[in-house]
Amino acid sequence: MTLASDQEPDSSRLSDTAKRMEALRDAVFATWEACVREQLLPARALQHPLLIDTLPVFYDNIVESISPDHPRSSAVDGSTVAGEHGGERARLTSYDHAALIEEYQLLRWAIFEVAYREGLVFDHDETHAIHTSIDLGIREAVQAFFLVHSGFREGFAAALTHDLRGPLAATITALELILLTDDLAKIKSVASRALANSARMGTMLDELLHTMAFHGGQRMQLALAEVDIMDVVAEVRAEASAACGARLRVIGHPVQGVWDRDALKRALENLVTNAVKYGNPGTPITVKVDEVHGRLVLTVHNEGEPIPPEEQECVFRMYERAQSAQQGTAQGRGIGLPYVRAVAESHAGSVGLDSSAELGTTFVIDIPLDSRLVAAPPVLDGRPDDAGR
Repeated sequence: MTLASDQEPDSSRLSDTAKRMEALRDAVFATWEACVREQLLPARALQHPLLIDTLPVFYDNIVESISPDHPRSSAVDGSTVAGEHGGERARLTSYDHAALIEEYQLLRWAIFEVAYREGLVFDHDETHAIHTSIDLGIREAVQAFFLVHSGFREGFAAALTHDLRGPLAATITALELILLTDDLAKIKSVASRALANSARMGTMLDELLHTMAFHGGQRMQLALAEVDIMDVVAEVRAEASAACGARLRVIGHPVQGVWDRDALKRALENLVTNAVKYGNPGTPITVKVDEVHGRLVLTVHNEGEPIPPEEQECVFRMYERAQSAQQGTAQGRGIGLPYVRAVAESHAGSVGLDSSAELGTTFVIDIPLDSRLVAAPPVLDGRPDDAGR
């Protein structure tokens, strides 16, 4: 099964060479990991799930890019997966930019080394696609790496104002109606709607505070426990049935991990809500669960207008999202997606985005099965992680 960031289950677009390359994934990463641990000092102390990170997804994006019938022209085409990898290396490891670049170069070497060993020969176009994907992946990973280290700060007040306006207005209207009627049944009905909107605002404020703390350099305080992610998916599916009904499909199998159940549930709810809001009406919304190299890969896919490449990183930035929303553009997603990022990164993982007209939009939460792996923040340039942000 492909791990590519579009999470397309149909492999019919893959060429025969691409299918052979996909089958060599584990062999490539076994070769890569041995070499990385030998040559890169910061990699030696990392446990396998943290070392492997999002690279298997990036690898399968390369697999797609070498297939002439597939719309993906490179591994970073329509995908933020390389940038997410660079961001994780900045937040969770003692890597510098040189180590980040070298591990991509070693991935290039491992691909051709294993291919040669297994008798897989790439033609000129396939070789060019692999080199291009690696080079562009390096560029995006390094950009994200330096963005984290630059102490980037986002404005949260605009996002809060925008996202709270709807439920606040609904609550005020409900209270005004209560003042104008003596009908007890109507009062109870309207009061119930007001209470629901107040609860919604409370949840949004909680998410905002968690996200602000995270972007201020603190990881979210997680209540870690044994969780089966399919139980969480089932709850979200049941609660979303009123909004999307049979449109919501689930693919995957039970995956056990140590996570904050409530935080993951709210993150998934935000992604499903986002898919309902921005997907084409009547088209499927697919939640997919995979386990690979000690990591959970949880994705939500919808069909609809793609998010332009230049805006894909911005959807996780609260201030810029609020500005877009105030200007009436479709990408004004407010607090929800920055919260999803905070949840994923606090679990020692990341959230990525893959969006194009041909493949639809997929959000990918990629986290270790055991988030206790990152019990303490790494030291960056002699300072704790929160001081370096």
